[in-house]
Amino acid sequence: MTSTASSTDTRQGEAAEAQQPSWQQRLRRFGYTAPPRTDVRDRLVPPYAEPSPRLWAVFGLRHEVAERLTRWSGWGGPLLVTLLAGLMRFWNLGSPKAVIFDETYYAKDAWALIHRGYEVNWDKNANNLVLQHDGHVAIPTDPAYVVHPPVGKYVIGIGEWMFGFNPFGWRFMTALLGTLSVLLLCRIGRRMFRSTFLGCLAGTLMAVDGLHFVMSRTSLLDGVLMFFVLAAFGCLVVDRDRARARLAAALPADAYGVVRPDAHTAETTRLGPRPWRWTAGLMLGLAIGTKWSGLYVLAAFCLMSVLWDVGARRTAGAHHPYAATLKRDTGLAFLATVPVAIATYLVSWTGWILSPDNGRGGYFRDWAATAGRGGNWTFLPDWLRSLWHYEHEVYNFHVHLSSPHTYQSNPWSWLVLGRPVSFFYESPLPGQDGCPSDAGDKCAREVLALGTPILWWAACFAVVFLLWRWAFRRDWRAGAIACGIAAGYLPWFEYQQRTIFFFYAVVFVPFLCLAVATLIGAILGPPGSTERRRVIGAATAGVLVLLIAWNFIYFWPLYTGTSIPIEQWRSRMWLDTWV
Repeated sequence: MTSTASSTDTRQGEAAEAQQPSWQQRLRRFGYTAPPRTDVRDRLVPPYAEPSPRLWAVFGLRHEVAERLTRWSGWGGPLLVTLLAGLMRFWNLGSPKAVIFDETYYAKDAWALIHRGYEVNWDKNANNLVLQHDGHVAIPTDPAYVVHPPVGKYVIGIGEWMFGFNPFGWRFMTALLGTLSVLLLCRIGRRMFRSTFLGCLAGTLMAVDGLHFVMSRTSLLDGVLMFFVLAAFGCLVVDRDRARARLAAALPADAYGVVRPDAHTAETTRLGPRPWRWTAGLMLGLAIGTKWSGLYVLAAFCLMSVLWDVGARRTAGAHHPYAATLKRDTGLAFLATVPVAIATYLVSWTGWILSPDNGRGGYFRDWAATAGRGGNWTFLPDWLRSLWHYEHEVYNFHVHLSSPHTYQSNPWSWLVLGRPVSFFYESPLPGQDGCPSDAGDKCAREVLALGTPILWWAACFAVVFLLWRWAFRRDWRAGAIACGIAAGYLPWFEYQQRTIFFFYAVVFVPFLCLAVATLIGAILGPPGSTERRRVIGAATAGVLVLLIAWNFIYFWPLYTGTSIPIEQWRSRMWLDTWV
């Protein structure tokens, strides 16, 4: 009897093995493991991880207190990390008291947009006048030809409107958005990993990243773009959870209360209005209205969101998940993102549109009534034709921009920090501008847009780990993070002949931090690991995090423009290309 049963079990196991898709069998040698077959509800909306009871026992906390701390940590942890990030970013924000790097464009353009509705041509000595008179200077009326949309400059202008036309004023909003982006990343990471610890870790890594820190303290557009891209990603992650929860609620349960896959429910259930997806469309429109590179992010995120719907319906039991998604979700997904983004972009040009079209308004505002008179599109409003012409000219500028620059770099070198950008440099003498009187030689005072080296070099390994985990473990989180990196990074390889800079990479810094957090989570070990495995993992992860924090502190003078003796500055030039 036993022999027969064993034989039957063996044949059933062999049959199940034979029925397994061949690609799964082939991928096993690379570490592929099929997802565990649990309640479908838990696979659609996984529960959040809770700290081990042994942790609370170490601190001698009662069960009720431990539960309250766990509940509060979901917001308390991210807020503490954000407070730390904010204190660092707003500390001495007005220093250097100078117009550094491309602030010479965006600070003045922002001030003009707030007061005129369009950018203007400033005198060559305008920077000195602004600093000498604390921003109390006359605003020209002659329109200027600019090559970036207005959203980011409006954002910078809000800070100037509140605090004045001075370094603190034009850096305030980028510092605020940089701080808020840390909060967003903590919460996004928590939702993706289902772990408050890993979410806060991702936010902490970004708080101590040098590139993100410098861009948060400089009034350039890329930090604003990063915020809107991250906000759009967060909205889509929330939308994913809400849609899957709605699908899980619609599935039938058996007599034991276990939710089972159901093809009919999975293929016919509508997932509702999905307001978070519409909000993502708004954020993507604001991203495109800051810099056109947001268009690539729009395309990547739309595709990612639709694939998430396919995965949800497949998990719920759909036999034809792609067809069901195409029929039930894709149309509304398109309406919620692309038209909303386009409308948001057009609205952002309102100041330019409302300016006079008689030659005294924005640049090219009168094109349709002068050089563009006639043609096949005269049935369109003049403002729309003029705007289209403006955009066409801007596109030609971007595509053919190849003027050499000292700090330009190729995207191949970005991840390894091949060529950072010096935003500001001075050589104060001993006793001047913070240079110690006993320095002996001149000092160096620099603001260097450089990522925290150990964090970025760890991210190189983390990206490889992500791709492996996505391909062979079918981890959607790895795929989502890789999508965020690819959307902000890969498009620049198409324009390698163009003049581009390393600080453009700040757009995908949040996703690099999520990648490193994923790697650290794997180092810590999966649930159910032995205590020895946990101790080794925690020690390894702890050393890595401490090294990253130390590295940020070590380069702090180069991030903040603090005067240091020239020898100390040279000791921080780890690569020849950093000079």
